[in-house]
Amino acid sequence: MDLGIAGRSALVCAASKGLGRACAVSLARAGAKVTIVARTEGPLNEAAADIAARTGASVTPVAADITTDAGRAAALAAAGDVDILVNNAGGPPPGNFRDWTRDDWIKAVDANMLTAIELIKATVDGMIARRFGRVVNITSSAVKAPIAILGLSNGARAGLTGFIAGIARETVIHNVTINNLLPGRFETDRLMNTLKAEADKTGQPLDAVAARHKAAIPAGRFGDPAEFGEACAFLCAAQAGYITGQNFLIDGGAFPGTL
Repeated sequence: MDLGIAGRSALVCAASKGLGRACAVSLARAGAKVTIVARTEGPLNEAAADIAARTGASVTPVAADITTDAGRAAALAAAGDVDILVNNAGGPPPGNFRDWTRDDWIKAVDANMLTAIELIKATVDGMIARRFGRVVNITSSAVKAPIAILGLSNGARAGLTGFIAGIARETVIHNVTINNLLPGRFETDRLMNTLKAEADKTGQPLDAVAARHKAAIPAGRFGDPAEFGEACAFLCAAQAGYITGQNFLIDGGAFPGTL
């Protein structure tokens, strides 16, 4: 399927690995010119070279901290006129809310809410002027089904979700859509590290821990990041102009609710 985004400029955050990288691959395969951002230069450059080799697309790496003014400025300068923005940032650490300080909350909100808003603010008017724009925010299934130990993430990402619900209705008349993708458990380094920590803590074999978590998912497996990337690319397609302000849960059926 031709997504109609060949030649469009895409900025993908936290894209050296995991779900961000999968989104960059799918957008590049669809013909977009992709700028990828992450903090660590080595893995980022490797990702850029790999994506370019696999897709034949133009891929520009920017080693920067997207949660800072300087990092955002560097990414935006490299990407030029951004037509497609994929907001993504690593989640804050788990814990007990009694132990979190104001600084912990500010850091979480800054990374998982305000950074996305700042990037939207920097790009949305240009999208409106060009009559094309797609913004996809990678949040978390915890927005739909909060997890107590992930309170920092629950709060910050829910705040972003509420903000998007309003602005997405204002921009769609200009063919600028804004949506959220809520991933469940995907087979990424982050998930594997979490499972390994659980295995170390409980003394169980890693395979047994992974199998128990997979058994709790109706699909019987963890998600493939490539599946997530393709969903992201479709929301960025020319054909997706009638979809805005939505929260797409991709979790293999783990959430049991109707809505």
